[in-house]
Amino acid sequence: MAGGGGGAAAKGSSGGGRGVRIVVAGDRGTGKSSLIVTAAAETFPINVPPLLPPTRLPEDLYPDRVPVTIIDTPSSLENRGKLADELKRADAVVLTYACDQPATLDRLSTFWLPELRRLEVKVPVIVVGCKLDLRDEQNPMSLEQVMSPIMQQFREIETCIECSAFKQIQVPEVFYYAQKAVLHPTAPLFDQEAQTLKPRCVRALKRIFILCDHDRDGALSDAELNDFQVKCFSAPLQPSEIVGVKRVVQEKLPEGVNDRGLTLTGFLFLHALFIEKGRLETTWTVLRKFGYNNDIRLSDDQLPPPIKQAPDQSVELTSEAVDFLRGIFLLFDIDGDGFLKPAELEDLFSTAPEGPWDEAPYKDAAEKTALGGLSLDGFLSEWALMTRLDPIRSIENLLYVGYASDPSSAIRITRRRRIDRKRQQSERTVFQCFVFGPKKAGKSALLNAFIGRPFSEIYTSTSEERYAERYAVNVVDQPGGTKKTLILREIPEDEVQKLLSKKDSLATCDIAVFVHDSSDEHSWKRQQQSCLWKLLVMEKQMAVRYLASLLQLKMI
Repeated sequence: MAGGGGGAAAKGSSGGGRGVRIVVAGDRGTGKSSLIVTAAAETFPINVPPLLPPTRLPEDLYPDRVPVTIIDTPSSLENRGKLADELKRADAVVLTYACDQPATLDRLSTFWLPELRRLEVKVPVIVVGCKLDLRDEQNPMSLEQVMSPIMQQFREIETCIECSAFKQIQVPEVFYYAQKAVLHPTAPLFDQEAQTLKPRCVRALKRIFILCDHDRDGALSDAELNDFQVKCFSAPLQPSEIVGVKRVVQEKLPEGVNDRGLTLTGFLFLHALFIEKGRLETTWTVLRKFGYNNDIRLSDDQLPPPIKQAPDQSVELTSEAVDFLRGIFLLFDIDGDGFLKPAELEDLFSTAPEGPWDEAPYKDAAEKTALGGLSLDGFLSEWALMTRLDPIRSIENLLYVGYASDPSSAIRITRRRRIDRKRQQSERTVFQCFVFGPKKAGKSALLNAFIGRPFSEIYTSTSEERYAERYAVNVVDQPGGTKKTLILREIPEDEVQKLLSKKDSLATCDIAVFVHDSSDEHSWKRQQQSCLWKLLVMEKQMAVRYLASLLQLKMI
């Protein structure tokens, strides 16, 4: 058997709780159907039909005890559509060639593997040489010699194996490796070329290490290692086993162990070692015990269900979550200067799959220093923006950075705005303001000023940027010492019609600001014609109501 570069995780599934669907494809006469029948019946078939129905393997055939369904496919051109449909539904693909027919091996790289790419079938691929008993042994070549060039070109190949259905050689192993590639894929964990753990895997394992380091001393003691073992594998480690584990690490990587126990470096080294030895199931068991899916993100069952809210309601962080974030800010503000430098912020999110604010609309949405430092207000403002726009993602990232309480305790749904109007007061702490206006009226300048950016004479159309909407968020001090968070969302002039065409498109708008260039009389006329007039036609009291809200916030 030859190990490969690792295919993509199938459908982002963890593999548990449902069956694995393996599709077998290849040229006519390469032994597809005989392979399937022999795997299911454990005997070589005398007569094989042209196309087998879906075949189910016994659940107890492999250790994971996950149902495996094998799909045979037609090789004829007239059935190419059915073949494509089956391949697109696969969790893994077994591609066959005949060991006694070199042309069928060539067809893997000239047709079958390019065809999978053309169909965008992004699942693990197992290449299987059938009819091993018929191979010409006069010019023997190892499987690695045969497959190495193909595997270099097609990294989606997870494993290569040769078998004989007639002699019943390595037939069960074919579908074991296919199932394993789905349940324990290599690609999300390990970079075969660099021979290192992938960044997202490192970040997840770092979070798990921190969660298991109960005394926060930067090392897993013998007791903490044993607790980890029991949680993940339901069995304690014997003292001699703990000594053995630490000895293996220390011999290869002295800094992997110190006088307090196994360090993070040692913990990561152990997992790299497991993977290099083909024991991917060990690392996957650990990841899944801590709630990760095949994308190495927290699975849906670790997060609250989709939030149900009326269009005029919003989602905010609770005081418990805000207090937690204040503590996290202080913990990672290493130099105590009151700002998170880029490196400190990167360290804070080093246990998340990626930095959540690296891309629009969060990037550059909050006030920063000239060196990119983020104040506590700016830090909390970014969280408020993410919670308003994508509350589940906000909760997910809270969990990544160490929020240990019930995830549902981190957010609250605000009261409906119509009730606030009746009571003439609002309990909201975060307000969203839509900024309307014609081109060159100063909308972007208003957002920039709100987060302390200097004015620029260079005009850049928001619509021409990579994204059509820009946000700016900041904390606004209120009389009496209270604080509110205001989100400004710029609405480009040519996006207004599209916005207003959607039902409840203005329901998320707490306040509206209409910008015009006071030095250009045409700017005000265009404003009336484009934004203000359309808004007033849709709901006569809307502008008045939002401007009243704006006055309450003491922003004008």
